[in-house]
Amino acid sequence: MTGSKDFHNRWVFVIAFALVFYVNGAGFIESFVNYPSWPLVGQADFVTYHRFISPRILAFLVAPALLCTVFTILMLWARPATIPRWTVWAAIALHAVVWISTATIQVPIQIQLSEHGISPGLVERLIGTNFWLRRIPMAIIAGLFVWMAARSLQDDGDTRFGSSADSSQ
Repeated sequence: MTGSKDFHNRWVFVIAFALVFYVNGAGFIESFVNYPSWPLVGQADFVTYHRFISPRILAFLVAPALLCTVFTILMLWARPATIPRWTVWAAIALHAVVWISTATIQVPIQIQLSEHGISPGLVERLIGTNFWLRRIPMAIIAGLFVWMAARSLQDDGDTRFGSSADSSQ
């Protein structure tokens, strides 16, 4: 039974890990490619463009981000034994920053853009808040997950990344 639980715990971690890096990649494309190009679309076409792209962002960025958060939370109960609980709590806290920022800052900006068209001030605010309150926390989450992966690759008592004395810390 323990072997089955270990297998399950590793898969929860692997799925969370994959989602963290998928969401980071998709988010970086959105942040550094899509948002900065919006002023080039033009006022007359922007609302149509924004309404076209928004459901796709929901499907290919927001839904995976939600799954990423869910799998990170699941890691409180199902994770490789070598991954400390505090790292999961730290990732959850950073996810909370992302979601609170999304709900209270970025979504209201997106709604204004969708209803009223392009506004350089709103796009600048979106880019700035997105960087500090979504991209930076997600990058830190990615760093935590790399560290967790390194820890999870350790064998009991015998490590691939250092001495067994290191694994007890």
